[in-house]
Amino acid sequence: MAPEQLSPEVLRLDAKEETARITATIRTLLRNELKRRGIVVALSGGIDSSVTAALAVRAVGKERVFGLEMPELHSAKETTELSGAVISHLGIESRRLDIAPILEAEGFYREYDSAVRSVIPEYGAGWKSKIVISSSFENEGFSLHTLVAQAPDGTMQRVRLPLKPYLEIVAATNLKQRTRKMLEYYHADRLNYAVAGTPNRLEYDQGFFVKLGDGAADLKPIAHLYKSQVYQLAEHLGIPEEIRRRPPTTDTYSMPQGQDEFYFSLPYRQMDLCLYAKNHGIEPEELAPAIGLSAEQAQKVLEDIDTKRATTRYLHLRPLLIEKVPEIAY
Repeated sequence: MAPEQLSPEVLRLDAKEETARITATIRTLLRNELKRRGIVVALSGGIDSSVTAALAVRAVGKERVFGLEMPELHSAKETTELSGAVISHLGIESRRLDIAPILEAEGFYREYDSAVRSVIPEYGAGWKSKIVISSSFENEGFSLHTLVAQAPDGTMQRVRLPLKPYLEIVAATNLKQRTRKMLEYYHADRLNYAVAGTPNRLEYDQGFFVKLGDGAADLKPIAHLYKSQVYQLAEHLGIPEEIRRRPPTTDTYSMPQGQDEFYFSLPYRQMDLCLYAKNHGIEPEELAPAIGLSAEQAQKVLEDIDTKRATTRYLHLRPLLIEKVPEIAY
């Protein structure tokens, strides 16, 4: 492939045809494999959950899709505004559950704040924070994590995170995802529905999900689609424009946080092309002009893809058995 051939156009798809293929497969999986009568989707106000819900409606009808909104104290204000917009747009039954009291009872806020105070002792009421990751172009390929905190008066602090508080903060935030998934499965059991996961290909491939949290699902309708392709489906499906304009966000920390500053090396448009290049054996020299980087930088991103695949393989594994049980094999 010549350099000029690699462009976002390689990710162009026939949205109408792809929608028909996905929705037909959803119906088949529900009927033949899962034996469930409908679908539960957790809605975050983001593009992936909105598209997943819209595909579910196309597949089984709005009467058999149940949307869950699960905000908490750290959620962005626009999260419920946008999730409410897609619920209204699709006309599905839904429920909004404030999970802050559950997280409070589980000790999430206490444990999170305690971990942050171990590196910023004055952290307390009125403060906000997030974790950011160093670029894959720095530190000889090693990722370093920094805690960013904002005081009530607006002043900012940035502190390099040692391993112990980093793990404690991530463990606490993972608890959010597992709490939400518990509620999704409660409603799925109540309705005899299946739970739909919402990762796109970039997230699924690179392990950007929580095991038994947002990584748990009965089916994942868009896990084969690059993020750019999810946006194409969103336009075809008529997802409200304000959702399509929203930058990808983790909506996990109390400060606004983009996915590229927390996990990925680059914004999704470039990362999609990098992942495509990796999957199709395209060399760094061919990739570099398409993403506006040097060949050396492109090589580092491709190496980071391999690193994330290796280090997050655990997230994809089924429970490991000491000995196979031949009667239960899938």
